[in-house]
Amino acid sequence: MPSIPLFPLKTILFPDGHLPLQVFEVRYLDLVKRCIAKGEEFGVVSLLDGSEVRVPDQHETLSGCGTMARILDWSAPLPGLLQISCIGTTRFQIKSAEQLKHGLWMAEVDEVAEDMVVPIPSEQQDVANALGALIRSLQKKQISTANMSLAPPYRLDEAGWVANRWCELLRLDMEEKQRLLLQENPVLRLELVQDVLSENGLLD
Repeated sequence: MPSIPLFPLKTILFPDGHLPLQVFEVRYLDLVKRCIAKGEEFGVVSLLDGSEVRVPDQHETLSGCGTMARILDWSAPLPGLLQISCIGTTRFQIKSAEQLKHGLWMAEVDEVAEDMVVPIPSEQQDVANALGALIRSLQKKQISTANMSLAPPYRLDEAGWVANRWCELLRLDMEEKQRLLLQENPVLRLELVQDVLSENGLLD
């Protein structure tokens, strides 16, 4: 994988997760415009220390892994403001990263293999059922799922997809989310999510 531009955020993106962003900093406006023009993706990484908006003399600490983001839709409601909607694609681990003079981070990365498509094991069916119930309740209340990383198609029969949506929704610390992101076995990731949901009384 060639060197990629990074967009550090106080959140974590998983494959197939939807991410709405408001872009107004020059370093990211240039990046996003280039990605739109060339159909390229950028890397979303978690910001472990520092602010999303650049501050003089601030040190930014990035996580060692992330997910590529593809822009699905964009609009420019005001000069100097882009609103974009992205979807997570490929996971990666950072080998080395450097910050350019105008503040943009570039990284050399290794791609992490995509999840195998595995059906939900019967022992974890309650995890998929709980996610399905959450989606239905949001639809009933006519709450937009656009800002919740939950966008159709809903693949409630796939272990990796269900695990990833819960990983984004649950209030886990960033280190735990990174461990889940890099877990290469989607069923094991689903089992770990099931443990968290059970501990919090979120499963029937």
